[in-house]
Amino acid sequence: MIQDLRLQQFRSYDDSSFEFEPGVNIIVGPNASGKTNLLEALLVVGTGKSYRAKDKDLLQQGKDWARIDALNDGLTRVLKLQANESIRTLKTFELEDVTKKRLTLADTVPIVLFEPTDLQLLTGSPERRRSFLDTMLQRTLPHYSRTLRNYERILLQRNTLLKQQKSISKDELFVWNLRLSEFGGQIADARMTLVSELNKEINNYYKSVAGHKKSISVSYSSKVAINNYGSHMLQMLEKGLSHDLVRGFTGFGPHRDDLSVLFSDKNVADVASRGETRTLVLGFKMLELSLVEKARDKKPILLLDDVFSELDGARRKALTEFLQGHQTFITTTDADVVVDHFMKSCNVIAL
Repeated sequence: MIQDLRLQQFRSYDDSSFEFEPGVNIIVGPNASGKTNLLEALLVVGTGKSYRAKDKDLLQQGKDWARIDALNDGLTRVLKLQANESIRTLKTFELEDVTKKRLTLADTVPIVLFEPTDLQLLTGSPERRRSFLDTMLQRTLPHYSRTLRNYERILLQRNTLLKQQKSISKDELFVWNLRLSEFGGQIADARMTLVSELNKEINNYYKSVAGHKKSISVSYSSKVAINNYGSHMLQMLEKGLSHDLVRGFTGFGPHRDDLSVLFSDKNVADVASRGETRTLVLGFKMLELSLVEKARDKKPILLLDDVFSELDGARRKALTEFLQGHQTFITTTDADVVVDHFMKSCNVIAL
């Protein structure tokens, strides 16, 4: 758990300190009072990065540094951000006085975030579903973050070469194709393993929220054959070169794949009601919390950014029962909507 937090020149906070309880912490305040910024600070100091902004945007406007101090399970965690003349902002971590430039999975705090745009997980763009899978894998699988960074770096370099067109060498491009398909295969294999786990459990989680069963199936969707993904991706990159040159970008790979969700054997976006969709999304987030706990052998911290009020009574009750034992942070503009569900104990922080 995170016992306390100090924010200096971070987002909307000049210099503010907070103390938290091991159970439910309700952060209440009007819009633009800094509620989401506070949750973002918890995520950044715990995992190393924001879910909505680049490092340079975390600094308070007009300032050239920011700092977050946290006490996590009795151990100190410090994040320092320093603007410099280059585009990138320098970021360093201090874990019990040991300085690091990047956190390994073992260095991070297991955290699961549930925020308003997650409610569009099943009806929004494929990018949102890819991000859902990648975020979960980064929270549970060692080295996945590095593999994803390598893939994105090589993809950018290949796309840059494609835009040059006439000056491109097929032999030179083959080297990038080889490396891209190697990392692409690793990413797709990890995603498919995760999707298999989701497919096994999502029906039970949906039932736990809705109170009745539905036929739900989850699969990994790709234009690349999923067996021996890396080899097939390399073949497609070679055969599809002329199309990629015309488009100026790489048309195949895990950056174009999707998570397919069927509801009663039909696409969930086509047949599920708004309530059913929200129940299913809540089931996915509860399943994410469970998988992170299993992988890390520790109960994750749960961050709920203004989504509690978006759920009806039955879904609030299901979520309330599920998060017992987890340190939880809930933001809201109306404390009454939340507090009634946690009458036994909750810590209210007014902004």
